[in-house]
Amino acid sequence: MANTLKTWLLMGILTVLLVLLGRAIGGTSGAFIFFLIALAMNFISYYFSDTIVIKMTGSYPVTEAEAPELYSIVRNLSLKAGLPMPKIYITPSSQPNAFATGRNPEHAAVAVTEGLLNLLNRQEIEGVLAHELAHIKNRDILIGTIAASMAGAISMLADVFRWGLIFGTGRDDDEGPGGAIASLVMLILAPIAALLVQMAISRSREYLADETGARIAGSPVGLAEALKKLHAYSLRIPMEVSPAASHMFIVNPLNGRALMALFSTHPPIEDRIERLYAMRW
Repeated sequence: MANTLKTWLLMGILTVLLVLLGRAIGGTSGAFIFFLIALAMNFISYYFSDTIVIKMTGSYPVTEAEAPELYSIVRNLSLKAGLPMPKIYITPSSQPNAFATGRNPEHAAVAVTEGLLNLLNRQEIEGVLAHELAHIKNRDILIGTIAASMAGAISMLADVFRWGLIFGTGRDDDEGPGGAIASLVMLILAPIAALLVQMAISRSREYLADETGARIAGSPVGLAEALKKLHAYSLRIPMEVSPAASHMFIVNPLNGRALMALFSTHPPIEDRIERLYAMRW
């Protein structure tokens, strides 16, 4: 409940940032126009999220005849979670990792890398896939897509405003020097704040998916042990994936590139593992 409330509070902050920045550029009409643009971006990215992410990662579909054990695990966990059977894909990467995508449970897909199938035992694979099904169950893909679209719209607005300042166009400043300074501060800080909020939302949803996934699997041990291995191998084995898709994976596939905690799409692995072991029953 705390994670859910925190997520929607952060979403509210993103909305406020978007409206304020739009107003700084074009007044009330500017805020409204760019809010509509953000909604359109969100609709497109959400409705086609499964296709976009699958293509971005180069994942390919696999049949039950080709991966019977994988299908058995996903089918069993889907029944426990009360979810329809998702489509199953394999990502051609030696880095062990996984992600889920799709606009709702009826149009969902889960993907695991070749490296994950080669590294983890059955209990650990169950833990990982339960985590991904938890994202589907908790509608995290919807929330993540909205957050990413809002943050993207804020960055786009900042770019528009920046070029307007360079060429001396854009909103007339009726508020004197103080208004101009406030607009400049908004131009600089809003995209940074939006990125921080988006990352915070992503981290909150990972914690929630860990908890929900452990309950679906029936134990937090498999996921906790899997996270240890996935994190260790992500530091050693690179994955060729767009940074725009990195938040989709169970562990950051770009872990080899050091990031400050505030700009990370994932919570610290140590914290996630500690929370999972605290759930042991």
